Amino acid sequence: MDSLKLRPEEIEAESFRIIDSEVGSHDWPETEWQVVRRAIHTSADFEYARTMVFSEGAVEHAVAALRSGSGIVTDTNMALAGIARARLIPLGCEVTCHVADSDVAALAQREGITRSVTAMRKSVRNPNNRIFVIGNAPTALFELLRLVREGQARPALIIGLPVGFVGAEESKSALAAGGHGVPFITNMGRKGGSNVAAAVVNALVILAGRD
Repeated sequence: MDSLKLRPEEIEAESFRIIDSEVGSHDWPETEWQVVRRAIHTSADFEYARTMVFSEGAVEHAVAALRSGSGIVTDTNMALAGIARARLIPLGCEVTCHVADSDVAALAQREGITRSVTAMRKSVRNPNNRIFVIGNAPTALFELLRLVREGQARPALIIGLPVGFVGAEESKSALAAGGHGVPFITNMGRKGGSNVAAAVVNALVILAGRD
């Protein structure tokens, strides 16, 4: 196969064929597999086939929230850039990231906390922000869970995929432990990242756009 002659959609289809072939039989429900497969496609990391974790009905909750026009918040501009915003237009969903806002930076410096924490606090003040996408900062995920526990936030979905060596694994374990009553999609371990978090959103948006 001459990959130079393939159109983008043909490359994607062939990539998915390879992923399906290499993963082989699995126990993922079809809708969850669409999310897992896109995470693998983005990262070329087959470990996601065994480390992804979904709360019960997470995909269905996500689709419903997207179809109702819920706002999407990301913890990084990189995750925001990776989301296919053209697909969100028919759904009426807005995607935002506040981590680089001047007021967020000023408040973070004044209080001696990370901009990621301050950005989460700002994000939850908008009641239309219902889907929270964290692919980089464990502090953002820890703070969001605190806001949920204290009744200051009630997301329709948390996508928690922070990456790294300090706090990433622990924050995802806290999310997966449940007890907060919020649907979630996450993975176990240190891996993750803004690109994978954006890929999860894109998979959900595609599902939400289907009849």
